[in-house]
Amino acid sequence: MSESSSEHEAEVLANCQETIGYTFRKLELLRSALTHTSGANTRADSFERLEFLGDAVLGLVCVEQLYRRFPEYQEGEMTKVKSAVVSRVACARFSKDLSLGDYLFLGRGMLPSGDLPSNMLADVYESVVGAIYLDGGMKAVKKFIEKHLDAEIDRVVNDAANNNYKSLLQQVAQREYGGTPRYSVLDEQGPDHHRSFKIAVLVSGKRF
Repeated sequence: MSESSSEHEAEVLANCQETIGYTFRKLELLRSALTHTSGANTRADSFERLEFLGDAVLGLVCVEQLYRRFPEYQEGEMTKVKSAVVSRVACARFSKDLSLGDYLFLGRGMLPSGDLPSNMLADVYESVVGAIYLDGGMKAVKKFIEKHLDAEIDRVVNDAANNNYKSLLQQVAQREYGGTPRYSVLDEQGPDHHRSFKIAVLVSGKRF
């Protein structure tokens, strides 16, 4: 590596650490986390293995947050929220917020001419998560992940609630009446494949 390229690499790594708010003890981990396969000497030198690890760590941190924050959620509800929170789309957005694409080491044929593909942005976010986990442990990586994760969980949960009217009614009933709604079928009409139902909801003894 020439002196100029070595200086450039050091500058990129320093700027990246400042952006993500974490200083590496083992700088080679960050170097690997930012290295696309096109810019690596071997596949082992690229971010693919760190991405694999980071995906698992991200999922664990997300599930722990959901478990602690929403004790009323069952496994199926937590799974739905987790799938949206740590999706490729969400990880690409986190990556973009941190401008991680600006710090990628790419091969000559991969020099970006405009925006990088979202899947590549998602990959590098997960690889940085994996690198921080290996370098600083769970406490350090949780601090990094939660910068984006908490707000994303709130957004996904709120979106789900706003599109789930039974959930909204349950929240109002518990808040205003201290009870859970109960439903009963009053009437049903139409053929089996296109049935219409008339439903009553009972809250604290009142029927609506």
